[in-house]
Amino acid sequence: MMENIELLQRIYVGKRAELKRTILHEALFCFLNHGIETTNIEMIRERAETSVGAIYHHFKNKEGIVRALYLSALQDQAQRREHALSQVRSLEEAIKAIVRSYIDWVMDYADFARFLYMSGALVNRVDQDLELKHVNQQRNQDLMKCIQGFEDADKINNIPQELLLSLVIGATESYCRAWLSHKVKTSPQDYQNVLAKTAWNNIAYFSE
Repeated sequence: MMENIELLQRIYVGKRAELKRTILHEALFCFLNHGIETTNIEMIRERAETSVGAIYHHFKNKEGIVRALYLSALQDQAQRREHALSQVRSLEEAIKAIVRSYIDWVMDYADFARFLYMSGALVNRVDQDLELKHVNQQRNQDLMKCIQGFEDADKINNIPQELLLSLVIGATESYCRAWLSHKVKTSPQDYQNVLAKTAWNNIAYFSE
């Protein structure tokens, strides 16, 4: 799908990265349609119309492809959120912008969002060089730094940091998961304002 290609083009830029993008795009199709465990390198090679050697050269193994897709999705999601946060001027606006940008990203890139949910446990299990852990820590630190930059940021001082993200995005993530797995039919965008307000109410509760 074109939106999947567009996301990969933002992460892997230029002509030299074209084969990487192709491999990742076709691998995403395989993972979503056949499952990560069931998909093998030969299936990806056939769809990408390339060689096994080329795949191993760029990604080493199937787990490397899974990891690259996972990190690409996280990076693109973070860029969407950073842009949304650059447009707001208060903590309340920031909390609501985080929720809305998350929902908008899921709606725009449902395949990648579905892949994030299905691959999380596997990626964490096979990651050996701690890059994923570092990426997640850095992402959370950047978010905290942004939130704490608002004048009314003292409202989050009483919230444990390990709880904060769950309060902000927990309900939204749960509903998006249910929608992507077809457990609910109503689009997350239909509940965007409700979920954004709920996130803010969670934060405001601690400042009362």
